[in-house]
Amino acid sequence: MNVKQVADYLHLNEKKVYALASEGQIPATKVTGKWLFPKKLVDRWLLESCHSGLMADRLLLTGSDDPFLQAIMLRLPGVVGNKALYSYSVTGSRMGLSLLSQGHADVAAIHWGRAEESHLRHPGLIRQFSHYRQWVLVHAFKRTQGLIIHPDHYDYKDPDNIAVNRLRWAVRQEGAGSQRFLQEWLSESKRQLDELNVAAQAFSEREMASMICRGEADVGPGSQSAAREYGLEFVSVCQEAFDLVVPRSVYFRGLFQQLFDYMQSQEGLELARNLGGYDLSDCGKLIWNGAD
Repeated sequence: MNVKQVADYLHLNEKKVYALASEGQIPATKVTGKWLFPKKLVDRWLLESCHSGLMADRLLLTGSDDPFLQAIMLRLPGVVGNKALYSYSVTGSRMGLSLLSQGHADVAAIHWGRAEESHLRHPGLIRQFSHYRQWVLVHAFKRTQGLIIHPDHYDYKDPDNIAVNRLRWAVRQEGAGSQRFLQEWLSESKRQLDELNVAAQAFSEREMASMICRGEADVGPGSQSAAREYGLEFVSVCQEAFDLVVPRSVYFRGLFQQLFDYMQSQEGLELARNLGGYDLSDCGKLIWNGAD
């Protein structure tokens, strides 16, 4: 809808619609200098504005996969009971942001390279999607990222000695943070993705580790926690920042804040320690605001 149509639809004057759009309070995007309003998102905005938000009793999380976040999301229903719904659909970083921009999810999890570069990489990735000015970026944790390897192909004397060309690789889907990691690791080793003997494609951390455990592949990119869960060997390469992208209206929801409260609770911290490879020292820190 254009400004006139959305003004008629909401029974507002056009000046008020312009103000709402400029302030990022209503879902809108500028195309060739003109404001446009996706009707589906405007309808959802109306619903969430009613009585403190009709959708406030559910939190739909998508994007990057992580064993610790998955474990937290499994435990939260036991905390809130039947009063609310937590749901986590793994899609990869890029797809998660796309779903968030279309209004199909409340939160998108992302990881896109080394932790020391995330303050540049994550906002750069987010800005590629519409409605980013209405989003904020919240740090969840740092995790150890590297290569998951079957014990039969692990060099215990020299763990960094990886027979890249001889091993069967499992890769992730395009747009996944772990696939981005693999491509950068290969580039640093002066290699290309098409040089690998790709035997399988995984769509989550656990599926990657499961494929290697079952012998469908020998090695693949993933987190230390996924390797540990399946009793596989692991070559550590770097720490990654794992962050959550969320609309400002969702940021203040009780369910979203409860997610971080549980991560930092005694149970959450113990769970992270048992899984291995996590640093929650800045968990819950607001690190970027699309409106700035």
